[in-house]
Amino acid sequence: MSEMIQLAISEGKTSMDGAIDHLKSELTKVRTGKASTSLVKDIMVDYYGNPTPLAQVANLGTPDSKTISIQAWEKSLLPAIEQAIFASNIGLTPMNDGEFIRISIPPMTEERRLEMVKKAKALGEEAKVSLRNERQKIMQVIKSEVKEGFPEDEGKKTEGSVESVVKAFVDNINKLVDAKEVDIMKV
Repeated sequence: MSEMIQLAISEGKTSMDGAIDHLKSELTKVRTGKASTSLVKDIMVDYYGNPTPLAQVANLGTPDSKTISIQAWEKSLLPAIEQAIFASNIGLTPMNDGEFIRISIPPMTEERRLEMVKKAKALGEEAKVSLRNERQKIMQVIKSEVKEGFPEDEGKKTEGSVESVVKAFVDNINKLVDAKEVDIMKV
């Protein structure tokens, strides 16, 4: 196999792994009706003029399955954290008692669960598009190498192996999205 093809396949697999990791990260942010710090940890808070992720300015916890607690490292940050949560549009209302911010996770309606399933499926589809783009780049390299003199039958075999790798990644995406759907629909 030519070096160019090997390099393209290697870079493609790395990008596909990145797409899977990104999907996993995004799926943790999709609400399931249970409290999870991943819902709020990436909300940007104004910290001395710099937008900073909430996880870097406060301790986040889940004392029970329906509550997220946020303890700011500096009490003066509580109003800024509260504002950032409101501005994030995640549909949750923070309660500030001067020491902690607590967020109660309301039970999700059937309609809201179906919206979250759609969102999870859309995230899965975005990941699949990313995989298809990587596959297209690899296939272009293979075709150009065949034009340059790489054996055509080897090129076809390589294309087949790339297809099977992409299919494995797509199957992985489907499993992740299906598992999230089951988690969301569980009452």
